[in-house]
Amino acid sequence: MTRIAIVGTGFGGYTCARHLERRLRPGEAEIVLITPKDYTLYLPLLPQVAAGVLQPRSIVTPLHARLRRSMLLPGVALDVDLDGRAVNVLKIDGEPVRVPYDVLVLAPGSMTRKFDVPGLDEHVHGMKTLAEAVYLRDHAIAQLELAASTHDPDERAARCGFLVVGAGYSGVETAAALQLVTRRAMARFPHLDPGLLRWTLIDIAPKVMPELGPELGAAATRLLESRGVEVRLGVSLDRVAEATATLTDGTRMPARTVIWTAGVTPRPVVSSLGTETVKGRLVVGADLRVPGCEGVFGLGDAAAVPDLTAGPGTPCAPTAQHAHRQAKVAAENVLAALRGGRMREYRHHDLGLVVDLGGSDAVARPFGLNLEGRAAQLVTRGYHLLTTPSGRSRLRVSGDWLLNMLAPDDLIRLDFLQDSPGTLDQLEHMPVRPRSRRISVTEPVGSRP
Repeated sequence: MTRIAIVGTGFGGYTCARHLERRLRPGEAEIVLITPKDYTLYLPLLPQVAAGVLQPRSIVTPLHARLRRSMLLPGVALDVDLDGRAVNVLKIDGEPVRVPYDVLVLAPGSMTRKFDVPGLDEHVHGMKTLAEAVYLRDHAIAQLELAASTHDPDERAARCGFLVVGAGYSGVETAAALQLVTRRAMARFPHLDPGLLRWTLIDIAPKVMPELGPELGAAATRLLESRGVEVRLGVSLDRVAEATATLTDGTRMPARTVIWTAGVTPRPVVSSLGTETVKGRLVVGADLRVPGCEGVFGLGDAAAVPDLTAGPGTPCAPTAQHAHRQAKVAAENVLAALRGGRMREYRHHDLGLVVDLGGSDAVARPFGLNLEGRAAQLVTRGYHLLTTPSGRSRLRVSGDWLLNMLAPDDLIRLDFLQDSPGTLDQLEHMPVRPRSRRISVTEPVGSRP
């Protein structure tokens, strides 16, 4: 039986698998999903999990419940053997296996991009996985509790200092959501001066979220600053220690919490093909095929898909909106490759952007119309409800929003990851570890039917 291997189950991989399951004839092909998780995560609402507005399970969709004809292989794709037409995988228990394929869909998504900043691996936290969101919430509340329990002014200042690096969507939404949490939590500690709480958002770029345009970017900046978030542009992180962060302009600030959201990069499996890349993303055609690699498709954050609605040489932005729609084209083209049909090209006009700033605040640009405040929040939440992967998730998200409005968060720590350092390196960049330092990736995943 023909085997279709799909690497990744984010917006691209999951949607592609769903579409293929509906279109494949019985016995026509088998689908193997390669992913370390047994769920697909709705990333845009991750900051609301960190803020306690949504429960973690509300933004995940279980793969076993939604994909009935696909085989789930729980592991991380290490590299692709193009000559042998196989993917080398490290399973979540540390066992290496080899997965032969006839057609390969690469949608591994991305991970937070790191730079050579002293102290980054040891002290910096990320915001791209469910574990990171849950950890950051507990960590932020714990810092205020510890600040209230000490009389050392330097320690208090450091524990009440929060720094977010990266003023893109993730950074802005994270700063906005968690700043509201910590501001409310300060009321529980009457011995703490509310003026000690300090949130700083920095970015080397000259503007906040330039994709939104100058008007909405400025509106988001004004709102953050009105809440007490200091926005500093044209500067980045130079080095970080346990209780201090030093910026590239020489500023040294007390902070025991540094959150890194300075861009993303494709996962390493992408570079293993040895084909042309643009900023780490696979160069693919408008039909999503990887040039020179028969039967290999790329999409989502991992691929530089030509944007046919923009100027020549412009790739589609690495957004959920594009990944979701590219996945449907990829599925159709996989079927065309199996059946000898005609390939489709991906063409999609941007529907707009939405940014949740916590509470009743948001900025949005649906169909080119600039919105702020409650109107923008209504559009933002409506968009998220329409694009969550399942009806069950929509019900849970709606219920959590209603419950949070009627009975606000209790601001308690769950301590699920209390034994973890919670760093970007530990929670995101090393999800699976091999059983030993030297591994062999020559074992078959199993004989085909």
